[in-house]
Amino acid sequence: MAKKNLILDTSVFLSDANCLFKFQNNDIFLPLKVLEEIDKHKKRQDSVGHNARQTIRNLDALRAQGSLLKGVRLAKGLGLIRVVKASEIAFNELPRDLSHKLPDHLILATALTIKKQYSRRKTIVVSRDINMRVIADAVGLISEDYVTTRVVEDRNKIYDGFAKLLVDEELINQFYLGEEVNIDKDICDEQKIKLHPHQFIMLVSSSNEKKTALARFKDHKEPIKHLIDLNSELLWGVFPRNKEQSFAYDLLFDDTVPLISLIGKAGSGKTLMAIAAGLEQTLGKKDAKYRRIVISRPVQPVGKDIGFLPGTLENKMLPWLKPIQDNIQFIMGNDRTMLESYVERGQIEIEALTYIRGRSISNSFVIIDEAQNLTAHEVKTIITRVGENTKIVLTGDIEQIDNVYTNETNNGLTYAVEKFKESELAGHITFRKGERSKLATAAAKLL
Repeated sequence: MAKKNLILDTSVFLSDANCLFKFQNNDIFLPLKVLEEIDKHKKRQDSVGHNARQTIRNLDALRAQGSLLKGVRLAKGLGLIRVVKASEIAFNELPRDLSHKLPDHLILATALTIKKQYSRRKTIVVSRDINMRVIADAVGLISEDYVTTRVVEDRNKIYDGFAKLLVDEELINQFYLGEEVNIDKDICDEQKIKLHPHQFIMLVSSSNEKKTALARFKDHKEPIKHLIDLNSELLWGVFPRNKEQSFAYDLLFDDTVPLISLIGKAGSGKTLMAIAAGLEQTLGKKDAKYRRIVISRPVQPVGKDIGFLPGTLENKMLPWLKPIQDNIQFIMGNDRTMLESYVERGQIEIEALTYIRGRSISNSFVIIDEAQNLTAHEVKTIITRVGENTKIVLTGDIEQIDNVYTNETNNGLTYAVEKFKESELAGHITFRKGERSKLATAAAKLL
């Protein structure tokens, strides 16, 4: 494969601190302006700040091996990295339409300079910024997105936790009679279906498609299980309205599955079901499974940020957790006094994700809402905080991502779903139907 020259945009480093080591034997040219842009983000207390600091550490380690200005070998089998100063850039290569003062335009000018100097090599601008790639193309540069962190090709291939399986009607009859029923791997192979641990299946009669049965699969050696029936035991009165919600409850009330992920459009009930299950198992009975509910979500605004907020941590987090509070009050019958008393006693805890690093959360039911706005690194940080007797639930809608450094195929929620789908410690279900209201369901489909 012919060696290439790559010019990396700031956005690449802020999405993956170790990106330098993922471009094989290609040379990387780093505009000095990019280092200045990275420095502006190093004090942030989120994944972007972490990536900025780690990038600086990586470059410092390379600096110890030689001069970044002259070029340093990244590692054995990898290319060189060289920092390019403004004095080396041929600004006359940049069209007059583009200002020399803007960082993005300086990066493009660097790429045009490198392209002219190394005319026999392909020069590529690598950026997560869509508009940057468009402008690069407009000035005659090849541009590519940085996609090595993508865990699935497109959103339609994300594991949804559900499958339909054609079987003999006799097998369905045996299942309803309470007999043990195993799913033969040959049946799945014939239908080109691969089942994962804790995946939900609909058994459909091959002779009568209207005869079906819902079950949970674990592996081909164990019999499939009936869904849990909690209708008579639910203190808070939140009952499933569709099969996906029933699947979610089956996982949420199972002690053997400590990690649950729920994906669904706005109004599908994913957050409500998670909170209701948490309340039932924490506050609903005398022999509660967990001591407290820990609830949090990424501090990621929709639209313009509201700036710094006064008061305690709880006061600062309140605007971000208002949707969570709405769900809790709905379950508790809008009794705000009851909610406040649980918070005061520490049975419901509001946690800022910024300060979760270093904690060990035990005997808790943890809910991370809007997890689609997390990065893969942030999800790893959160899940590794889980201690003994703790269940963690990730909920989110991959169609509503506000984090500019993630997308539908590489966000933290998708990352967790895909990486854990083979594990017996995790279960997932994608909600298909809206239940908030007819208007909310129509809006999710039409807008």
